Amino acid sequence: MSKKYDAIVIGSGSNGIAAAIRLQEKGLKTAIFEQAAVPGGATKTQELTLPGFKHDVGSAIMPLGLASPFFKDLPLEQYGLEWIFPEIAYAHPFEDGTAYGCYKDINSTAAQLGEDEKAYLDLIGPLLDNWDKLGKDLLGPLGIPDHPMAFMKFGIKALPSAKIIVDKYFKNDRSKAFFYGSAAHSTLPMNTLASASFGLVLTTSAHKFNWPFPKGGAGNFVHALTEHYKSLGGEIFCDTWVEDIRDLPNAYAYLFDLTPRQLLKIKGLNFSSLYRQRLESYKYGAGVFKMDWALSEPIPFTNEKCRKAATVHLGFTKEEIENSEKGIHEKNMTKTPYVLIAQHSPFDPSRAPEGKHTAWAYIHVPNGSTEDFTEIIENQIERAAPGFKDTILERSTMNTVALEQFDPNLVGGDINGGKQDITQLFTRPVARISPYSTPDPRVYICSSSTPPGGGVHGMCGFHAAEKTLKDHFKELL
Repeated sequence: MSKKYDAIVIGSGSNGIAAAIRLQEKGLKTAIFEQAAVPGGATKTQELTLPGFKHDVGSAIMPLGLASPFFKDLPLEQYGLEWIFPEIAYAHPFEDGTAYGCYKDINSTAAQLGEDEKAYLDLIGPLLDNWDKLGKDLLGPLGIPDHPMAFMKFGIKALPSAKIIVDKYFKNDRSKAFFYGSAAHSTLPMNTLASASFGLVLTTSAHKFNWPFPKGGAGNFVHALTEHYKSLGGEIFCDTWVEDIRDLPNAYAYLFDLTPRQLLKIKGLNFSSLYRQRLESYKYGAGVFKMDWALSEPIPFTNEKCRKAATVHLGFTKEEIENSEKGIHEKNMTKTPYVLIAQHSPFDPSRAPEGKHTAWAYIHVPNGSTEDFTEIIENQIERAAPGFKDTILERSTMNTVALEQFDPNLVGGDINGGKQDITQLFTRPVARISPYSTPDPRVYICSSSTPPGGGVHGMCGFHAAEKTLKDHFKELL
């Protein structure tokens, strides 16, 4: 461990690897230290149910994988990465057997909404037209945007709550529920400020890029990233739990792909007591209860659109989604929660033995909840797919405690690295000129606890690397 590096990254989630790649691209000598046996953080693929059934433990669909300004330019296909593009990015069924599908073509999507067709185009169309101007600013820290007018127009729509936006634009409750399906990825109540921003970004990305996923499992995305990193000369050390920064090799900079709770446990950091207090007050968001199934056949959705979508949002009315997401934060779970489903095998046969299938789903739950929601989730799916329970060969469940044991960054089951409300959206983990730097000039934070937050996009790591380069290696910029 006497080896000298320019920069060391602690943690190998997509943000940590992105930071390491960016620094290595600039000619620095870097290394990644990871506590788990394999890199990837929550982005891993394992056989959780039966042999031959490949399940994504954490991230399963990657709406922002191609939307990421950093990842999209990496030559990941050279390392075997192949994207699967379902015909429909996501579908939203209703209890009468009808459904809306989010197609890549915005006009085909809007045409389903009847009297709300024009309103949908008015809401999403300008964002889609300006995505190339907005993408980098939306997936970065708060600052002076490159395209101020386009960003301001987005902000006018993004800062209100999802409820305000749907009530302003849509007349039909089904159109409102359809938008809620994306907005609820925020894990925020639908009447919370800025919850609309998640629906806008995710819906627009579906029209721009679809919602793809890696063939063979999300772990293949991490494999491509790490192989590219190693091709640049980077080194990865797994099974290495870092408890004290002084146990690491010497370096000019250390970038931690950790949330505040883990960072505060690291010894040897020169943090002021005030900064520690601010990290201790960092707010974590709702957790998730996650399930995987080995199935004898595809999920028997009543509506064909659901069978053509890799992602399905279950929330049969707008009130059902509103009550579900509100109840989580009041620790009052409903019997009909919003359920997010991913089904890979109908589009990627490599995920399961021939003729068999996999499915993945989660619901939002109070942070730290240990309650078993198996029956509630399966009952919700049964409403949209009668006979689903009969197809189950084996199931796997992970509550919030199991998720945190799997990846310590999933504090209390929070998959977004912290609550993503208006108070922490741009100022996470604390309000500083640069959220990536700390009072210790050697130490930076590159996890999803920094802007732009959760999602497999790597932009937290990219921006932390840029700040590191500016502070220590300005001549390389």
